[in-house]
Amino acid sequence: MDISLSTHQNYINRPISDLPTPAFIVSRPVLENNIKRLHADVEQLGIDFRPHVKTLKTIEVTRLMLGGGKYRKIVASTLAEIRGVLPLVKEGMLDEALYSLPIRPSALPELDAFTKQSLRIVLMVDHEDHIDILEQYASRTGRTAPWDVFVKIDVGTRRAGLTKESSRLDALLSRASKSPAVSIYGFYCHAGHSYASKNVPDALKALEEEFDGVFTAASKLDAASKQNGLVLSIGSTPTAHVVAGLKRRLESDNMKLELHAGNFPANDLQQVATGLVTTSDQAVRLLTEVCSVYPERNEALINAGSLALTKETGPISGLARVVDKMDWAIVRVSQEHGIIGWAGEEGKPRQEITDHFKVGQQVLLYTQHACIAAAMYHVYYVVDEKDIIRETWLPWKGW
Repeated sequence: MDISLSTHQNYINRPISDLPTPAFIVSRPVLENNIKRLHADVEQLGIDFRPHVKTLKTIEVTRLMLGGGKYRKIVASTLAEIRGVLPLVKEGMLDEALYSLPIRPSALPELDAFTKQSLRIVLMVDHEDHIDILEQYASRTGRTAPWDVFVKIDVGTRRAGLTKESSRLDALLSRASKSPAVSIYGFYCHAGHSYASKNVPDALKALEEEFDGVFTAASKLDAASKQNGLVLSIGSTPTAHVVAGLKRRLESDNMKLELHAGNFPANDLQQVATGLVTTSDQAVRLLTEVCSVYPERNEALINAGSLALTKETGPISGLARVVDKMDWAIVRVSQEHGIIGWAGEEGKPRQEITDHFKVGQQVLLYTQHACIAAAMYHVYYVVDEKDIIRETWLPWKGW
């Protein structure tokens, strides 16, 4: 067991400098401001909102993203995340969860059990075999109620889903419309490739592609299949940041638009690189310590490697950046080791490692990918604007 699970409350009302390292720090003021900003955009547009709980996997952050019950549905990537939100169902704050991976047989028994706890479960499908799986489950278990399903549309990320032009999409819709085991709830897309956006126009282009993808796919259904209404779910954190600029609107009474996003409360260097948020909008930092310094190669060693940071890179070079010395980055990692190196812009005079870092020094980092870093820690230390720890949050772990 990680020792922090036994000791974390001992650090409440103490400065982060008292923490053992590596430690995961969440700025509550920054996090709350990020959430309020997105809620305001959603309210201005008059659309629904479905937060993704995959980043800071805690009941506290989920409550904030749901606006205390103003929004009543979530997206989850793991069964553990759905287990974690069940107390919110009992509190009367949450009605519905979308399990966002295309469905597989081994997940169905537990998902079915969730429905018996007053939680509506929506599934994801993008293959005709998924309909077979759901029909076989109904035959085997005697389940008579159809599963609500989102049809996943690929708008360019090339991860899951079918393109709007795919003949396999037509076949899937035909099969799903006729199956007693499913009810088409709507169409869902995620523009993960929007993380490569460099500015607002790039993100707006991805947002319009999302809208066009789900709307075109939904238009393939016949009138009978639309009569109960469809939800068109679009979003990613970059496109969510510009959702107020959405020029397209739904004029059909049988379709409703919703936004989904997950990373937005935290933000990270990948989000900063889009130009849609600033460095100060990052709610997550990692506290580490310098274990050694190597002047001959202008590098220092810290006690945070791939299992405390990430192995993803982005437009901002390095796996992390030093918070108050952004020209210094984590330039490479191994399992438990990270190497700080010079990453200043081309043409800028190189600075010397010994002028900035010494053995035993604490170093705060912005991470390249907050979602991956967050999954590595058993405790989140939640701080105020003066970096005093006021709460500790325990994330849901596993799958």
